[in-house]
Amino acid sequence: MSNSNSLTESPTETFPVEKLVYGGAGLARHQGRVYMLPKVVPGDVVEAMAKKSKSNFIDARVEQIVTPSPDRIEPACRHFARCGGCHYQMMSYEKQLEWKRAILRELFERARLTLDVEIETISAEPWGYRNRTQFHFHDGKVGFLEVASHKLVPVDQCPVSSPKINEVLKVLNLIAKDHRFPKFLKSLEVFTNETDVQLNVVDTNAPIARHFFEWMEHEIKGVKSGAIQYGAAGYDWKVSYRSFFQVNRFLVDALADLSVRGLNGAHALDLYAGVGLFSLPLSKKFERVTAVESGKVAMYDLEANSRNYSVENVRIVQANVDAYLTDLTEKPDVILADPPRSGLGKVAAEQLARVQSPELRLVSCDPSTLVRDLQVLMATGYKVEEMVLIDLFPNTFHMETVTKLKLA
Repeated sequence: MSNSNSLTESPTETFPVEKLVYGGAGLARHQGRVYMLPKVVPGDVVEAMAKKSKSNFIDARVEQIVTPSPDRIEPACRHFARCGGCHYQMMSYEKQLEWKRAILRELFERARLTLDVEIETISAEPWGYRNRTQFHFHDGKVGFLEVASHKLVPVDQCPVSSPKINEVLKVLNLIAKDHRFPKFLKSLEVFTNETDVQLNVVDTNAPIARHFFEWMEHEIKGVKSGAIQYGAAGYDWKVSYRSFFQVNRFLVDALADLSVRGLNGAHALDLYAGVGLFSLPLSKKFERVTAVESGKVAMYDLEANSRNYSVENVRIVQANVDAYLTDLTEKPDVILADPPRSGLGKVAAEQLARVQSPELRLVSCDPSTLVRDLQVLMATGYKVEEMVLIDLFPNTFHMETVTKLKLA
């Protein structure tokens, strides 16, 4: 008999995989139980062992693929079996996109939301696309973490990361073994425009001294202290340490264009504005733009980017979006929001529903939180007029969407 968190004796079972679900797992039903399995393809027949029982499903480990799905292919990366960074390399890119659309539609169905539009797809090269990658360090080794684990998978190449990031990875593999490399540094993020490199400390057990970065500047070509300029969507963006910028170097332009496409009017409100990726393009289409950003560093970058292009009709507000919307009394022609993975949340969604702007554009990197937010907005009269899956994260379960909503 199992409790809610673990299974005692867990003999292997053999069964077919039915479908993929959001989060990267495949779903299988066997003897009245639901199994979640990593890195499987619908149509695979697998031999699996239950690892952990939860309230409505069982996490399981695949012992072997008994009969591979016709859609299964050989992963391009030799680290794929262990590395937790990618989830879908065992499928062709066309199949990945097909399943992402299916998962998106199923999330709407489960939430009982009507999506009576076709899901348009925008995609690009699925390899070498990442301009920002986080590496972990342990005992002189560099790599990524295993799936659902803190165990390091050493890597010497990452096929989804850009050529410059792989160049940096090669150097990191050498210097991580050097006695001068801080053993307390746990993870480091590399961001690049393919010429300049920015190093962001993500996790460390002690402060990183300035001489470490000076050493990196000497060892890694292009490392800069401070901001780098990133060319995209017709602008050169100042992006400082810890400022957010979109990760797919092939699709930033398409995302910016898609998000503001067909818009114009007197006033646009850009929420979670970041360094201004949408604010500046909106400034060409509206008499005035209000850009709301809570992060001080990103706000300074936005100010610098606006000055650099002599943009005078963008009003920049450093504020928490929930608080800003709660105090908002006017009704902008359009509200564009690009929240973090956690989505708008209850307060922001309810305040957008209260304001009743004629049109909303929601840029989302998590469809589950998007659907949650849409439940609030669609209940108050908004209707989805267009939904685009713009695949910023090939070979992973992550998906970016741009949703156009209008009052019915």
